[in-house]
Amino acid sequence: MITTTDLTKVYRTGERDITALDGVNLHVPEGEVYGVIGQSGAGKSSLIRCVNLLERPTSGTVTVDGADLTALARRGSRTAPARRPTAELRAARSRIGMVFQHFNLLSSRTVQGNVELPLEILGLDRRERAAKARELLDLVGLADKARVHPARLSGGQKQRVGIARALAGDPKVLLSDEATSALDPETTRSVLQLLRDLNKQLGLTVLLITHEMDVVKAVCDSAALMSNGRITESGTLTDLLATPGSELARELFPVGGEPTGEDRTVVDVTFHGGTATEPVISQLSRTYDIDISILGAAMDTIGGRQVGRMRIELPGPFEDNVVPIGYLRQQGLQAEVVTAPTAKGAPVPTLAKEGAE
Repeated sequence: MITTTDLTKVYRTGERDITALDGVNLHVPEGEVYGVIGQSGAGKSSLIRCVNLLERPTSGTVTVDGADLTALARRGSRTAPARRPTAELRAARSRIGMVFQHFNLLSSRTVQGNVELPLEILGLDRRERAAKARELLDLVGLADKARVHPARLSGGQKQRVGIARALAGDPKVLLSDEATSALDPETTRSVLQLLRDLNKQLGLTVLLITHEMDVVKAVCDSAALMSNGRITESGTLTDLLATPGSELARELFPVGGEPTGEDRTVVDVTFHGGTATEPVISQLSRTYDIDISILGAAMDTIGGRQVGRMRIELPGPFEDNVVPIGYLRQQGLQAEVVTAPTAKGAPVPTLAKEGAE
């Protein structure tokens, strides 16, 4: 549904060039909620603004729902120069909704009036606008606030108005730029649930920009990690959790804990699917008659399935624990060796470091 290829954005300030996007390749499948996460300055907001061409990319392509927006932006005529949106580009962008962090509501208009604004631009008459706006407000749970002005709304209600307004053009794609970062945790959960409900009810593809891992865990099917203008890692959450050495997996389910002694092997174990509810660790302890220490654990539910990670400590060097680690992998778990002194003080084998089977 959304694809960027070698996308680059360079901002020129005086004699200095600042590269915000550095060859970004991203693919968001149709019907998914896809999160892009990274620290401030990673390039997330530049990316999402280039997706709907609020910012013109310096190079590369952006394709949304089969339309190459960058090609449409380059087309011009005497009446519509290339630096201004063409009719084709405007039509393509009308199928992309945008939700902003700070709501951007007009204080002089009522809630219904704010939702009607894009409908006015689309040329609907007064009766059509009113009917459509009421329908959208009912969809986001604000039918009773139609005649209220934004100043009388809570932050969460304002964001729901922003979402209703973004849906006015019946978009196939919804872009969310840090839409919940100004909200309290409870309100954040309700807005994220609304986005997920809209994704399912309307078949919307949602591209969500955030710096909060909890947002990704709560609502996303897939995610990408951005750093210094580049995508460093991407995939479905399930695949990421099963990938040895995944930075996103570590951030989504952080586990801490240091070895309690020098002669110990520390292993990060990832549970997903049916294994998340099985007593695998206790079975391991009984099967091999070893004492296992749990140094840290993080469990959560993603897509209705329990997923989690656990850091365990096994007694002895790596050579003494090859078979127990193999047992964990045979049970369908991802087992990644974090710390493992060897009997002779040699480096840990590459196989153990990578957590491969």
